Amino acid sequence: MRTFIPWLVAAGILPCVTLVSCKKDPGEGQRQNLEDAGYSMTPEDFLRAAEGDDLKALESMMSGGIAAGVTDAKGRSALHAAAAAGSVKAATLLLDRGVPIDLTDQSGRTPLMEAVMHADPEMVKFLLRQGGDPSLKDSDRYKPLMLAVKAGRADMVAELAPYVRQDLDDALLAASILGEAQVIDELTNYGASIYARLEDGRTPLMLAAQHGRAEAVEMLLDIGANRFTMDSHGKTAAELAKEAGHEDLAARLAAEPGEGDFVLEEADALAEEMVAEVETGREEVSDEEGDASLADNENGADPPVDANDAPTGEAPEIAGGGLPSADPEAEQGGEETGSGVVIEPVDPGAEPGRPAVAAPRRERISELEGVVVGGGPARTPAEEAGRNDVAEPSTGGSTTQAATDPAPVVMRAYRENELPLRVDSTTEESAMIQVVGGAKQEVAVGSTIPGSTLKVIRISRKMQSGKENQGEPVEVSVVTLSDGRSGVERDLVVGLPALAHDPVALVEDASTGKYYVARTGQRFRTADGDDYLVGDVRPNQIVLEDVKTGETRTIPLSGPRG
Repeated sequence: MRTFIPWLVAAGILPCVTLVSCKKDPGEGQRQNLEDAGYSMTPEDFLRAAEGDDLKALESMMSGGIAAGVTDAKGRSALHAAAAAGSVKAATLLLDRGVPIDLTDQSGRTPLMEAVMHADPEMVKFLLRQGGDPSLKDSDRYKPLMLAVKAGRADMVAELAPYVRQDLDDALLAASILGEAQVIDELTNYGASIYARLEDGRTPLMLAAQHGRAEAVEMLLDIGANRFTMDSHGKTAAELAKEAGHEDLAARLAAEPGEGDFVLEEADALAEEMVAEVETGREEVSDEEGDASLADNENGADPPVDANDAPTGEAPEIAGGGLPSADPEAEQGGEETGSGVVIEPVDPGAEPGRPAVAAPRRERISELEGVVVGGGPARTPAEEAGRNDVAEPSTGGSTTQAATDPAPVVMRAYRENELPLRVDSTTEESAMIQVVGGAKQEVAVGSTIPGSTLKVIRISRKMQSGKENQGEPVEVSVVTLSDGRSGVERDLVVGLPALAHDPVALVEDASTGKYYVARTGQRFRTADGDDYLVGDVRPNQIVLEDVKTGETRTIPLSGPRG
């Protein structure tokens, strides 16, 4: 008889009173509450609750049997939905319940990518701190940074840039094609180099001009792009713009070079200019954060969380591995000493990518040769993970490095100034030189290049190694020029860009904030007694070699805000 009772109750024949078998389903009340709140026990509504930051609904659904990592028909999880909506509380709950932070949907997108595309910077910052990987690619081979570039989200670029420094130059080239001026500004503040090039020698300025991006062209010129730079075919930004039918831009860029554009320079003279750039960038971010803090206080917002934790950071690619198509001295008080340049050291405890400015002090700028620099403060977790220090082959010795050792210096700025000419070929007695805006012309030894004060004083050959020939020494032809006004001499290698000075970097002592000018071949000693050789100075990094062990490490260009 007892076995028939549940059946009789279910059939409505016997009323449910106090029989044990008449106990209510534990999930029934929760289901009713969910229905009252407009939800049903489905994956779609679970995602909707996450999107709305509805913790009560999420808890009820999970208690009722829905898995925290459940996905909808497109493979999107509730964490994707929370990330896209900027719902930090829901995201926190889901992560606590074991949902993988880098779970991908059917398009290969992670929650971090969703946040970059649809949410606000705070959500992106939260996911990065929780370990979201900014180096992953979706099914179209876009990384989060490149998604931000495509969407024109300069604010997202600012959050991602400190984690993926090795991707910044590619992102800048893409932003130039797309004409995203504010993204360009943000990328260069965090270490993207305006001297970056495609394999055919085109620079960001050339790409912006070729694709008719007037605002991007103006931005690039404002931050120091050289309109006389030539690609591997000897064409300038103006010529590329004209060929593409952008006559106004071509006219803006096409002024003939004057005598002042042919000046040979001493690299050290650029130090104060580089420092001014760095300090201006820091002032801007300091002002921005001051305004943001004021707004937060007015709105009763909680103070910012101390961020000494940050995760991770391969060179970004656009879909299919290529670039997108055209369609898709600060004023301070105090006494001047030395060069009179104002130095404002970075606060070692500042949030990654958001350097705070300490009390100003004035220091002498000097070359690295012979100076001692400090060992530096503890680095961010991203740096500790070795993502910002990548071993580079050296001409001898080991190529390994201790990635967890604090870098003694930080690279803040880089300078190269390309002359409006290129040496095309040589004979024993003359050089064939192409000047911007003119035809190639033969200039004999002892003669002056027309339109300039530069004289060809010598033609020679030498062995040279570099990244152009994978570090192997090859014989090259060299033309030595002399500036008739200053007497400065400079060797130009046939086929390579003609620079008015040796490439130089402005580096900052990681522990004291003092600035120094670094050039290839210089040496310095750290406070710990380690001797280093500056193996190479490049637009986006300097290469250091430990003199004792032969180990090499690269220090990426961090920019004023990085």
